[in-house]
Amino acid sequence: MKADPTLPPVHLHCAVLTISSRRTAAEDSTGDYLAHALTEAGHILQARALCPDDRYRIRQVLSDWIANPDIQVILCNGGTGFSHGKSTIPAVTPLLDQIVPGFGELFRHLSWLDIGASSLQSDALCGTANDTLVFCLPGSTGACRLAWEKILLSQLDSRQRPCNFASTYRAPSD
Repeated sequence: MKADPTLPPVHLHCAVLTISSRRTAAEDSTGDYLAHALTEAGHILQARALCPDDRYRIRQVLSDWIANPDIQVILCNGGTGFSHGKSTIPAVTPLLDQIVPGFGELFRHLSWLDIGASSLQSDALCGTANDTLVFCLPGSTGACRLAWEKILLSQLDSRQRPCNFASTYRAPSD
């Protein structure tokens, strides 16, 4: 949607989900980074959780958040790398109403510039479900920092021209 610089910035209500069967809340540096980056950008952290890498538990958390009208953006991190048991993308995809293919393409391009051909082993996904933006990012803090600084910070800023995701939303308090 086209940005209107005459309007005040939109403060989105967001949730952060870390998907890991190994991390504890005390070791969730990637979730900490994303929560801090969101609030630093003026958005509201509405919810945060840590979930094991199990597709049905992931769907349970996400379904609750997607059904919650107070959550507009969900940032998932973890479970996107190349492995036999990865669950994030298979868990999230059936929940989406629409996929934004350019997000994964752009993320992998930026990742390729950063880490080379290893970027092929990482899925990144964006889509909408029940008018909620859902992003799936790798679990490494470096990869999430790359996604935040190069894509998400500007696309979640309603002042970003010519268009952005945030202009589609007016937060409940705005």
